[in-house]
Amino acid sequence: MNQKKIGLYFGSFNPIHVGHLILANYLVEHNDLDEIWFVVTPQNPFKDKRTLLGNSYRLEMVQLCLKKYEKLCACDIEFYLPQPNYTIDTLIHLEEKYPQHVFSLIMGEDNLKSFHKWKNYEVILNRYSIYVYPRIVEGNIPEQFKENPHIIYVKAPIIEISATAIREDIAKNRNVQPLLSSEVWNYIDKWGFYK
Repeated sequence: MNQKKIGLYFGSFNPIHVGHLILANYLVEHNDLDEIWFVVTPQNPFKDKRTLLGNSYRLEMVQLCLKKYEKLCACDIEFYLPQPNYTIDTLIHLEEKYPQHVFSLIMGEDNLKSFHKWKNYEVILNRYSIYVYPRIVEGNIPEQFKENPHIIYVKAPIIEISATAIREDIAKNRNVQPLLSSEVWNYIDKWGFYK
């Protein structure tokens, strides 16, 4: 059986914007990944819950946005896992559910800086490839992550679009349409989200 290589792109996607799309599309087209799954995270303990739209709304926006991209799809696996949930648990769960796939992580350079604080990060590093895309970051990446054979640095475009800034602009009635797919913009506008 031919194993598919799946890149996992975790995020709250609150909302999903063109930066997410550009990056994921670049990664799937310029690397050996067959597909990228946008893993919509239920509730990051580090994010302000008041500005986080409900799980089903964020998932629906991701689904609407990715409809026309064959190699990109939405994944709601974390909605069904016990909270608080850790990346290692999601990876193990996905492996059990989809033994025919090989999973990799996708993360920004900024996340790599604090990766050593993740639960079981050594296990993740030994068992999975991690595709790291560039971000404008302060401080240094720990030495142990610089030459690791499982960490693949991708020369993707640096995109500094912030979902937080998009939400703030919507609240101030500023035009954010260029930053969102038309499907996502219409959905947000229809429901009056982030006002």
